[in-house]
Amino acid sequence: SSPHLVQVRERIRINGQPISKDLFNKYFWQVYNRLEETKDPEHASMPAYFRFLTIMAFHVFLQEKVDLAVVEVGIGGTYDCTNIIRAPVVCGVSSLGIDHTSILGDTMEKIAWQKGGIFKPGVPAFTVAQPEQPLEVLRERAQERKVGWWGGCGLGVPHGVGLSLLSLQCPLYLCPELDDFEEGCRALELGLAGAHQRSNAALALQLARMWLQRRGCQGLGELKEVPPSTELLGRPVPLAPVFQLTDAMIQGLRDTEWLGRTQVLSHGPVTWYLDGAHTTSSIQACVRWFRQAALNQDKPHDGSEVRVLLFNATGDRDTAALLKLLVPCHFDYAVFCPNFTEVSVANNADQQNFNVTLENALTRCLENQRTWTRLLEEKVGQDPWLPSPLRVGGLLQPAPARGSLLLVPPAPRPLNSPALVFPCLAQALRWIAQGREPHLAAPVASGAHPHPAASSGAVLLREAAAVHVLVTGSLHLVGGVLRLLDPALSQ
Repeated sequence: SSPHLVQVRERIRINGQPISKDLFNKYFWQVYNRLEETKDPEHASMPAYFRFLTIMAFHVFLQEKVDLAVVEVGIGGTYDCTNIIRAPVVCGVSSLGIDHTSILGDTMEKIAWQKGGIFKPGVPAFTVAQPEQPLEVLRERAQERKVGWWGGCGLGVPHGVGLSLLSLQCPLYLCPELDDFEEGCRALELGLAGAHQRSNAALALQLARMWLQRRGCQGLGELKEVPPSTELLGRPVPLAPVFQLTDAMIQGLRDTEWLGRTQVLSHGPVTWYLDGAHTTSSIQACVRWFRQAALNQDKPHDGSEVRVLLFNATGDRDTAALLKLLVPCHFDYAVFCPNFTEVSVANNADQQNFNVTLENALTRCLENQRTWTRLLEEKVGQDPWLPSPLRVGGLLQPAPARGSLLLVPPAPRPLNSPALVFPCLAQALRWIAQGREPHLAAPVASGAHPHPAASSGAVLLREAAAVHVLVTGSLHLVGGVLRLLDPALSQ
């Protein structure tokens, strides 16, 4: 899977656990040395970062003799380096969203075409509810995956999937809603919060059933071959069967954990809400989750509540569109910073990004700051929560002696969602926590926040009975926060 949050070893897991440092070191050098020995002398280049880790993952799985490898596509599908598996057991496409537009295209249909590139002849594929046109593209991509009957030899097609002697295509099915599995039984509990996870769970059940069927398990709802021209219940893609869930499946759904996705860390008065959402659809889901998890809680009786947004986005994403979706959460402060845990990242190799300089990252943060200020100004007059307008502009307050940099736009009064920029995550988190987070050092009290908005905010954060912090916009940002808040993850 990718990306990793804290350590690169997270990308290659066996039985749910990242491989050990010793195994990672062993297999890294095996792959590196083999590639070094066999590379073309005229084009002496090693595979790029993600490609190298993909080759290494396959090597690890083969050497460790895993029974089943679950491989997440990097970007897209058609041209992704993971797409070299000729005959997977099953393929799955989750809910489509607009992302990586410079690589995949700027429409859902173009992105669906790329995602459908993982379909293989004779290998069943599943997807969840999609808009009509992207679903049609997926259906067409599945029908394109045809070979003659001789092409089926050695494909290892799962038992129970019908094959034609004249053509072997990719049978594509639509996953039933998770609600359909609950009829006549208790509601299914999910370990991952958020309504969107029900769609992911429905897809996971179908993929798991296909593997179990391949292993010869019975009573799991055999698939029936459906002629390509047949529409089932008016759908262009036939509906996969509902089946009786096993106790292990029910427990698996309930016990699933995945760091950085709708994750809550309660540390005394400060509660951190972590979600690596970075597309419009995932930010919308994040907002729904956050409002339910944090904003609907009872107000503290013995003091104030402060809400803080910690945000960053990378790549070619439309940050203005993402930030606009976050405005209704009514944050008291919006904090922007790069994904660097410290200004110097020399001691944190797993989280270095050699494609982005600190200067470029800070420029992006300043743009986000201006965007947030503008969005709040546009909100004035529409929302009584914002009684007075914010003034446009930023103020640079360098403090070379402390190695800190703080940028805030002037605001008429505190608790009017002023936007602050910090040069690294450590400084941003220290300001938010104000000494109330055990894993973070307290900020310097004397003169640490030269701007009035930051100074008054520090007082409010220190005295608040409850501080709710939403961290979102980037999985790398979430990973950096986790590394600082939970040092055990770096071990």
